[in-house]
Amino acid sequence: MTMRHAAGVSLTALAAVLALAAPASAQDRTNEIEELIVTAQRVEENLQEVPVAVTAFSAAALERSNIETLADVANRTPGFSMGQVDPIQQNFAIRGIGSAQGISQNAGGDPSVVVFVDGIYAGRGGTPDLDALDLERVEVLRGPQGTLFGKNTVGGLVQFVTRKPRAETALRIQGQVGNYERRALNVRGNVALSENVFVAAGASLKQRDGYEFNQTTGNRVNDEDLKTLHAAVRFEPTEALDITLSFDATDQDQKGQPRDNICDATLRGGVHCVGVNPDPRVMNAWTDGKIRRLLKTYRAEVNWKTPFGVLTSLTGLRDVKLNYVTPFFSNPVNPPNQIESTETGHEKNQQFSQEVRLAFDLWDERLRGQVGAYYLIEDNNRTHWLLQQFPTPGLTGLAVYPQTVDATSAAIFGQVSFEIIPALTATAGARMTWEEKDGHFIGRKLAGPGLPPPLAADYDVRGSESWEAFTPRFALDWRPMEDVLVYASAARGFKSGGFQGIAGSGVSQQTPYDPEFAWSYEVGAKTQWLQDRVRLNGAFFRTEYEDLQVSQLVPLCCVVVGNAATAKIEGAEVEFLATPFAGLQVDGSYAWLNAKFESFATGATGNFTGNRLPRSPEHKLNLGVQYATELSGWGLLARADYSNQSKMYFEASNLPTQKQEGHINWDARLALTSPDERWELALWGKNLTDELVATYVTAFAPYRQLLVPYTPPRTYGLTLTWKM
Repeated sequence: MTMRHAAGVSLTALAAVLALAAPASAQDRTNEIEELIVTAQRVEENLQEVPVAVTAFSAAALERSNIETLADVANRTPGFSMGQVDPIQQNFAIRGIGSAQGISQNAGGDPSVVVFVDGIYAGRGGTPDLDALDLERVEVLRGPQGTLFGKNTVGGLVQFVTRKPRAETALRIQGQVGNYERRALNVRGNVALSENVFVAAGASLKQRDGYEFNQTTGNRVNDEDLKTLHAAVRFEPTEALDITLSFDATDQDQKGQPRDNICDATLRGGVHCVGVNPDPRVMNAWTDGKIRRLLKTYRAEVNWKTPFGVLTSLTGLRDVKLNYVTPFFSNPVNPPNQIESTETGHEKNQQFSQEVRLAFDLWDERLRGQVGAYYLIEDNNRTHWLLQQFPTPGLTGLAVYPQTVDATSAAIFGQVSFEIIPALTATAGARMTWEEKDGHFIGRKLAGPGLPPPLAADYDVRGSESWEAFTPRFALDWRPMEDVLVYASAARGFKSGGFQGIAGSGVSQQTPYDPEFAWSYEVGAKTQWLQDRVRLNGAFFRTEYEDLQVSQLVPLCCVVVGNAATAKIEGAEVEFLATPFAGLQVDGSYAWLNAKFESFATGATGNFTGNRLPRSPEHKLNLGVQYATELSGWGLLARADYSNQSKMYFEASNLPTQKQEGHINWDARLALTSPDERWELALWGKNLTDELVATYVTAFAPYRQLLVPYTPPRTYGLTLTWKM
């Protein structure tokens, strides 16, 4: 199905929904849309009252759509796309703004799209598995969020909001089996220890065989062995004081994710294709590789209702240990001219953050706002080994690149909203940020006569740089009628500079690249119609993006990051949800995105002016249909999710070979619930058409090879849930 055809189908479906809903009487509200509370402005508000482009998934929506990963969230969110070199090093992009490949491999690099867990910045080491958290909802905020959130985000953010312990006894046990020998067990519970002390805890275990097979070792790779744990205690000593302490851990251990080696059989008689299996799910790597990660997060949230407003303190401590081994080419080292570059790394990251803010309202809520301060300190130690293996004796080389980067970020911020006249509100906010990074970098050759590149000589250098940024936001929102909100806003975003992951010389290694900045202008509307049976939200936006941090793969070397470009981004997004009659829900979204480089510095990276930004598909469509009914007292819920995304490039060069063509995705779930609602049996399937979708494409020009990791193939299974 073409994107144009799919868009036509979606508009037809929406028209049908509206037609069905129109005859309903004002008194018949049994199927009105459920209110959804979000914290997009750091206070709880109805989604339809927030003048910000935000997509939210409640806990029920996550379960109904079988959303298990951030990739599932991105697939269903307009303007949100992602890629990944491996399951840990993920690159998110929102409205065309995302981190260049390679920044996640730098000890001193920051993401453009940030993940927060209960307001705590999750900067490095990946994110917790969704099963590690008893989620209340997931929110995706699109566009710069430079005012209210603890770490500036130039592109947007994803926020995990967990369910706090509460005054009830609850227990949920869930088991799952599926293809690829999938086995999973998840247990969650909540209990009140007294009238003002509540405890929640949970644990999960996921295991499955690998999606790919390594012929060289005889093992399945890209498997899963994931253990998670979470616990929280909530203490309410008075009506004015609410304290929550929480902990979560993710333990991940799996064989690595070798790439599919797509070689050119016409080059030199196909010498680089010998021993390479053309099956995209079969690898020929000399080693399986591995990913080993242990993530622990400690959080403390205190809310105190004072005569001046609600004073909130957020304290976070994250500890991440990561080990990985990745064979770059995933091919045999022999015959002659068949080389391999193996990356081995160890990273230990510790992050402490503290935020204090006061939310207030005055004059019968005509004046609302919040002010606060934020501090973050990161200690990141990363060691990277690069092994270059050649068939010719004596050429194989080994080098090591230890890096230590200490980073601090401090900020003061505030935002106020004033109701000028009834239904017309003006908002102004700003953040002043000061950041500093100090690094110690070493490059040392351990073996080899002159290899591996790029290390011409050993170095031991230090680098230091500081930056500051002022990021304001202005907005005006108007409510012409009760269920219609129209808004316009302008906001500035900022992302810190950083240092290279691997450099060929000490001078290059200690020279930082600069921050990114973006001004985004947006007009939008949030509406509900037909007795709250139809929700229709939309936005138009334009972003002026400068000093982009772009990356280039230097063959037999490394990924080099530098500031090279400016860009202009324009787009439109629409989201809808409709309940034409009891039991039926139709929802979806469409995004159009025009994101191109306006200028591009010449040099080693070439001149890519006029090219599309990486991970910025022009069209993206999502449709979901679900129907719930009863059969002899048993509940039956069926849901299907469809997505259609146009092509996107992975690099600024826009090479025809280095892109993911337009593709579709079908997911479905059928659930049967017992009359007492304690038991549920669900049959589910994901990527039902078994699409082969790249998460990244590396083009190795000298040998005309493409190295490609893929999203999961078709998966399916059964989930049994019991709860009380």
